[in-house]
Amino acid sequence: LLRPVYLKQARMGFDAGSVGAPELKLIEDRAVREAVLLQERAGLEIVTDGEFRRLNFEESFGTSVSGFGGIRADTKFYEERAKNARPLQREEIPEVRRSILDRLRLVRNLPLEEFLFVSRVAQKPAKVTLINADHYRQRFDGGRSGSVYSSADEFIADLVRIEREIVASLVKAGCRYLQFDAPRYAAYVDAGSVQSMRQMGKDPVEELNRSICVDNDVVRGFNGLTLGIHVCRGNRNSMWLREGGYDVIAEKLFSELAHDRFLLEYDSPRTGSFEPLRFVPKGKVVVLGLISTKSPQLEKIDELKRRIDEASKYIPLEQLAISSQCGFSTNVGGNLISEDDQKKKLELVVETARQVWGAVG
Repeated sequence: LLRPVYLKQARMGFDAGSVGAPELKLIEDRAVREAVLLQERAGLEIVTDGEFRRLNFEESFGTSVSGFGGIRADTKFYEERAKNARPLQREEIPEVRRSILDRLRLVRNLPLEEFLFVSRVAQKPAKVTLINADHYRQRFDGGRSGSVYSSADEFIADLVRIEREIVASLVKAGCRYLQFDAPRYAAYVDAGSVQSMRQMGKDPVEELNRSICVDNDVVRGFNGLTLGIHVCRGNRNSMWLREGGYDVIAEKLFSELAHDRFLLEYDSPRTGSFEPLRFVPKGKVVVLGLISTKSPQLEKIDELKRRIDEASKYIPLEQLAISSQCGFSTNVGGNLISEDDQKKKLELVVETARQVWGAVG
């Protein structure tokens, strides 16, 4: 969710050394309580803490794990990047590789901290969002990390082990809904990204197989959980990163990933048709991301219902749900919409669900 101004100011003060960790936590606690209240008043049956203790969505892993090289960005970094945003335009960013300075270790379990607090203050069940392990698998720079990990497989084993440790701690604490944010899957449908893979000597088909294998290894053996996976196409400061229909990956993705719910972006023509949904097996749910978090324009319920009806030609209505296309604030800079826009869009999600399915859940 969009970070309140007072939370951004507190975080900038923390980065500058004028706000201490205990004071920042109290301010974060206040912001999380307000975020939960916003969601519950909108009628949502499952809530989050808004990721208010993170600078960006990757910090479920990046902040919790030591061993990565590079300098950690601060609030000012994201605020400066936001000034150069080109709303609803493609974002061109270089492929980022991460060097490894030491064996990966879990030094702070941020997702567990988040859940323990939000589950105490929420009246509704709370879900936790995690970056998927494959996201970091694809950023491994073997050339600069050979002194620590002799192979990519050795690195991946530690990635999976640590992510499983986080998941196990959440399950033990009572969490029953985990959502994995997986932006890298959209690369397999984007022509430019596929070309880049081939130029690096990678086979996109083999890479997709490995992505699915790594993400399945993380959740293998955990019972009593609802597992969601969000295929993100880029959402920083109202921009987007990748385009292309799900056709080329649909059959393999839907049939082989172990997750129960697929949260798919369907907010623009860049995402293609609903036809690939015919490959979704029985028992799995597709959450249609029809409501844009990039634009303040409020979608019309009749149009949303028409699109849901169109999707139901390829998959039964009882296997469909609706949500926003992505989060409203991938990083602390947020998207170029207001908090009032955000509130109206959350309410629109709920009202549309009630009109189509008769209930929210």
